[in-house]
Amino acid sequence: MNHEPLLARGLAALDFDISSGILDKLIQYLDEIERWNPLYGLVSAEGEDLVIKHVLDSLSPWRVLAELLASLDSSIARNGMATVIDIGTGAGFPGIPLAIAFPERPFVLIERLEKRVRFLESAITLLGLSNVEIRQGTAENEQEAFQCVVFRALRPFGDKKLFRSIWKKIQPGGALFAYKGRLMHARLELAELSEDAVLGNLAARAQIVSVWVPFLEEERCVVIARKA
Repeated sequence: MNHEPLLARGLAALDFDISSGILDKLIQYLDEIERWNPLYGLVSAEGEDLVIKHVLDSLSPWRVLAELLASLDSSIARNGMATVIDIGTGAGFPGIPLAIAFPERPFVLIERLEKRVRFLESAITLLGLSNVEIRQGTAENEQEAFQCVVFRALRPFGDKKLFRSIWKKIQPGGALFAYKGRLMHARLELAELSEDAVLGNLAARAQIVSVWVPFLEEERCVVIARKA
């Protein structure tokens, strides 16, 4: 499928300058996914769904993220630029589209499955993404403190063991940035954390922001929580 017309329209709707090279890199990335997908089973979507529900969905909150990162840069980043950690990145969503959109920003993509790691390493080499590091493993196994954690289609906040581990690893002043679907579902997930000794702090500090994905009628939002 020729992804360019739909992707170009979607990027323009999100106020990206498609002459910057972002369109070409994202098309390369989509081509690689479609080339590897039959053998590796990276994503279940294809065609328009792959463009809309994965790439454009990943990029939809970029302005919200940019504002958060500017705040983190000025408050906690020792080298002047906070690192974004994408947990459970899978085929690279949202990490690779975001790394293309923020080429000066360091990204670390964490993925458990070896076959996906091989794909990710091949993809960032092909795309020339020198700002991206791939790590095989899980968030729980990471030793360093997180400055900004992002994740998409990971698990509900109700998986308290996982999110206690993630929240504890976020450094003071750092942030969690979670892609979610319907606002009501996000509110209900956070409400379940209110009595938890660790995650009650996350829930109390969480902000839910609606986001718009071009060509998608389904509701989307992000949950942002800064650690005190």
